[in-house]
Amino acid sequence: MAEETLTLTVARPAGPTWLATLAEAVDERLAAFIAAESAALVALDPRLDLLASTARDAVLGGGKRLRPVFAYWGWRACGGQEPTERVLPALSALELLHAFALVHDDVMDRSATRRGRPTAHRALAAAHERSGLTGASERFGDSTAVLVGDLCLVWADRLMAQALVPATALAAARQAYDLMRVEAIAGQFLDVLGEHSPEWTVDRALRVARLKTAGYTVVRPLHFGGGLAGRLDSSAAAAFSRYGVAVGEAFQLRDDLLGVFGEPARTGKPAGDDLAQGKPTVLIQLARTAASGPGRTEIDALLGRCRGEAPPDPDQLRRLTELIESTGAPERVREMITERVTTGVEALSTAPITDEARSALTSLAYAAAWRSA
Repeated sequence: MAEETLTLTVARPAGPTWLATLAEAVDERLAAFIAAESAALVALDPRLDLLASTARDAVLGGGKRLRPVFAYWGWRACGGQEPTERVLPALSALELLHAFALVHDDVMDRSATRRGRPTAHRALAAAHERSGLTGASERFGDSTAVLVGDLCLVWADRLMAQALVPATALAAARQAYDLMRVEAIAGQFLDVLGEHSPEWTVDRALRVARLKTAGYTVVRPLHFGGGLAGRLDSSAAAAFSRYGVAVGEAFQLRDDLLGVFGEPARTGKPAGDDLAQGKPTVLIQLARTAASGPGRTEIDALLGRCRGEAPPDPDQLRRLTELIESTGAPERVREMITERVTTGVEALSTAPITDEARSALTSLAYAAAWRSA
């Protein structure tokens, strides 16, 4: 059953129109920066065009641009004044960091598609085959994708340095940026560890969500934006943390649902992708906990069979999806999303931020938690 059908009864506001406008500004800034950086790279050797073009596609091949948007409202909430062009390079740099993480994540997960297109390592392997290069195309794809991710990480630092803000403000933003990178790596390690652990709990899955998703997607971008404004006091930082953890967890819980029930045409990933990768998500752990003895045994057996298959058997995926749904775990996850959005919005009620930012962050909470892709 499609996830859209499962959530029709949930009332939520539509996404704000300014979200698309800000995302377009980020895309334009990224495109101009990457064009200049790619030209400089190819000037070193024409064969570096494959590296540069793959990095460009990884960054500009779609995405919600939520991290720059949260950072923008962290900046505005703490007194940041237009024009946005002064901080746009720093906001856009977060998407280069995101591309670094996604490219490496896809290599680790052996993912075939991202946003409806071949992942970087798959595209590079295909380029190896077309070019008649020697050696294993898969090894070439993996190795070069790691370098693509590394290049995006370096580009993020270079673009951030172009922000027209005082050095003290940029240094304050860098503190949040550095914490974001450390926490994302920590969360990714725990995610990988969970895939290889025979027992994983809901609490551990939520801890991964806080580190890998909440901190990296919402909390630290808000702190980053506040740092750019040069006015992030302890009260605002604490409110951002409460809001960010709640909304970030809701974002990841929604991702868990989409990974099993989402429409591939919207998510850009194959149906049941999380099941095939053996992701120890909150949804899966809740289903295993709620299942009866025979039911849990069958869920675990099917998870074991689906894991690592490319593509997994559709009949096994269908049966596994039915079992997960029968436990009531999807409904519990939707309840958890609603609870966290409510908690996040309440955290803003007394925060020392502008009313404009409070309204925007409230809209963002709903848009992030109830997205369809």
